[in-house]
Order: sequence, then structure tokens, then C-alpha cells
Amino acid sequence: SYEDENGEIHSGVPVAPLKKVGKTNRKGTVVRFMPDARVFESTTFVTETIAKHMQDDAFMYKGAHFVLIDKRKVDDDMNPYRVEFCYEGGIVDLVKFINESKVKLFKDVIYIEDHTREDCQLEVAIQYTDDYSETIASYVNNIPTADGGTHETGFKSALTRVLNDYARMRNILKEKDANFQGEDFREGICCVLSLKMKQVQFEGQTKGKLGSTDARIYVEGIVCDQLEAYLNDKRNWPVGDAIIDKAMTAQKARVASKKAKEIARQKSNAAQSNLIGKLAPATGRKPELNEIFIVEGDSAGGTAKQCRNRATQAILPLRGKIINAEKKRIDQLLDNEEICMMIAAFGAGFGEEFNVDNLKYHKVIILADADQDGGHIRCLLITFFYRYMKELITAGHVYCGMPPLYRVSKKDQVKYVYSDRELDAAIREIGRGYSLQRYKGLGEMSKEQLWETTMDPERRSLMKVTLEDGAMAEKMISTLMGENIDARKEYISIHADFNKVDDFQKKE
Repeated sequence: SYEDENGEIHSGVPVAPLKKVGKTNRKGTVVRFMPDARVFESTTFVTETIAKHMQDDAFMYKGAHFVLIDKRKVDDDMNPYRVEFCYEGGIVDLVKFINESKVKLFKDVIYIEDHTREDCQLEVAIQYTDDYSETIASYVNNIPTADGGTHETGFKSALTRVLNDYARMRNILKEKDANFQGEDFREGICCVLSLKMKQVQFEGQTKGKLGSTDARIYVEGIVCDQLEAYLNDKRNWPVGDAIIDKAMTAQKARVASKKAKEIARQKSNAAQSNLIGKLAPATGRKPELNEIFIVEGDSAGGTAKQCRNRATQAILPLRGKIINAEKKRIDQLLDNEEICMMIAAFGAGFGEEFNVDNLKYHKVIILADADQDGGHIRCLLITFFYRYMKELITAGHVYCGMPPLYRVSKKDQVKYVYSDRELDAAIREIGRGYSLQRYKGLGEMSKEQLWETTMDPERRSLMKVTLEDGAMAEKMISTLMGENIDARKEYISIHADFNKVDDFQKKE
């Protein structure tokens, strides 16, 4: 709603029906809207959020031109902020965007499309990198399907069949050799799959998983036909051979990984016994009510154990360094004691064997210091969850605790402040004569302070870790946590605020 110059309030209700006003050569529709403050808690538009959504749509709508202008932001010449997105390659450009900082096995992106049916249309873009993980970002009617579904099943089935046939045609697989498994062909793959259907059936309320049986049959048939035709062309044999070479390496790693997983089970059993004295478990037997805090450091872990609600809250302190899951294979991860402890504590397995239904705690809360080191620990843990327990995130079980940065007090008045932005407001509210304490770490808090600021469900703040855009998440994880140092430096130089000054001393 908004108030016009005459003081009248308009709430989106038409004042008159549409009417013809004349002829014009112009085409298109202009839509203007204002958020209704009576409905929304905040009516402030966040430019970055809108720009991100526009970029996502620009990849999906090949060749469409998106322009965002924010007149609230101006440069030194008083020009408003402006950003444009247009991708002539559509999802092909999205694959290139995701793989920008990665080492590609071949330059070109394999592109598959079908527009022969009225009720279904398909686009698939494929490229391989030297990564260990697979990235499949799927969409139905331009809606991300983070949990996959029948269209992904059809794609995976077709990919496995066609590439095994190719390996035999090229005599890489002999008659006596067993076929490669699907996971061998998906190591290092980056695939964007965009399906458009008239009759769509999703599973669940979030529309995160496609359940339409027709989609599997349709996608599998199109991918089989077109990928087979692509690989039968001798000009594309170098691409096919590169994929098979990658699969052979993955196959060897899978065999080694199988042994590693057996060792992991043994380590998990050992970890279960090692958890005694380290993990303080919840006594309650209902996983949906229980939560586990992954706490940075022995000191904070000890304090958290003292102040927790024993019925529903478990505490697992992290003593050693968390390994970067983006740079290591499974067997290397399983040599890390902290990783094994978490796998054992959660009780749901890891990797392809991870089963979220077996999770002992429906809230996994990362509780780290509010400084840069704490932020790094959060990144390492989220990277591990993303790579080897992704459903932990997609099912909404991962949270970050939000410990305060400051304690502002005067006599009986106490306010905990969670950001520098809130500090000035808190100081003004309490008034002159205040005392200011800055928390450098969780270990500096008393058990009462830690409980009331960070662990008490009635008063704490939690930040939920979500996965809304699989393609963008993949790019961010690989850029920020991967091997390419130059790509990481470039991202930091563009997005980091190097002008931020710590004025804590001045406020004291």
C-alpha cells in the first residue's frame, strides 16, 4: 500500500477496469508495486538478493535481458547502481560459471536439448572437471529441485548406460570386464538439467523433489539418444576418452574407498567408545526434540556441558583441527579424529550411505567463536556436511549458534549485542556510565551467560543453513574452499570490506 499526494491510501485494488486508450508500436508490460507495510515486517528491498534472483533467472531464460537499477545507491558521479544479466548460452553459461575456478577435463560443454513435444522440453549441459565430487543442479519449470527426483534418475541411468557402451565400443572395457558403476561416471561431473513439463508431480510441500514417472522415461530416452550420437562422432572421441579415463581413476578410488569405509566402520566403533568422556549425550529418546552442539574448544565445551538442558541438548567439543573436506578424499577424511567423532555422534553414516532418517539429533548446531577463526571453523564444518552429509542441510537440520560480541551493562541493566551495528543503539538505550565487555571467545562466558545468550531455546538466536541454489552453492564451495588460490583471492578482493575499522577501544 502507499499514500498518494492527496492522502488517499491505495492497496492494490483496481480503481477502474482496463480500457483501450489507442494504438502503439510498443510491446511489453510494466508492473509497479509497493510492499504493504501492514503485511510485511520489513519493506526494504535488498539489492543483492534481487540481483542474485535475476542472475538465476537469466541463466534459465536463454537470451533474456535483465536490468536492475537501484536509485537509492549512487556512485561519485551520481549515477544509480545498475547491473545487467544476459546469457545467450543459458544453462551452458551456467555450467561455465560454476566451473570457472576449476580445472576442466575438456573445454567444450556437452549440450543436449529437445523441443519436439508439446508437454515436455529438456535442456542438459555437461562438463567434467578434476574434482572428486559430483554436481548435478536440476530444475523443473525453472524451479530448483534440490532433492533431485525422477528427472535426475533418468539422466543418471542414461549416462551410465551410454558411457559403458562407449567404453566397450572403444575397446577400453574388454568382454570379460565388468561395467563401470554410475558413481564412477559421476565423479567430477558438472551437469545442469532443466526440464519443463505441463503435468508436474512434486514430492513433499517444498517442491524440492520431482515425482513424475513420465519425467524419468522422457529424460532417459532423450539423453541416451543424443549423448550416444555425440560420442559416436569421432571428433568427440577425445572428450569421451577423457571421461572414461576419469571413470577409471574413480573406479580405483571406489575400490580403495570401500576398504576405507570398512576401516571407517571399525573407526566408528572405536569412535563410539572414544565418545565416552567427550560427548555429553542428551538423555531424551526423541530425535525430533534433541539437538547437538558442535562446540569450538575444550573450554567452551566444558562450560556448555555445565549449563545445557541434559534432556534435549548434547555437547561435542572439537579439540583438534577440522580437515577441509573439499581438498581430501574419503579415506583421508577418516583419518581425522574430529570427523570420525561427528559421524559416530550423529549416528546416520556418511557419504552415499548417509541416511537422515537415522539421525539422533534433529538440530545440529555449530557453536564457534564470533571471530574470524570461528567463522573459518563454521566454513569447514559446513563444507564437510555439504560434501558428505548433504541431506543434513537440505532437510533443514544444520544451524549456526549466534554468540554475542558484546555485553553492555549499567547497574541492573544488561544487554547482549550480536553485531557492531547493534552496539551504538544499545549504548544509547542504556545511557552514560555503562560498562562494555567484548567477548573474544565462547570460553570467556560464564555458564549463565552462555546459556541465556546462546543455548536457551527461548532467548537464543540461530541461523539456519539452507541450500536453495545448488549451482551457486557448488560454485561458492569450490571457489572458497578448493585448490584454486587465485579464484579465492579474486573473490575476496571483490567482496571483502577492507575499510572496516575496529573501534572497540574508542567505544570503551
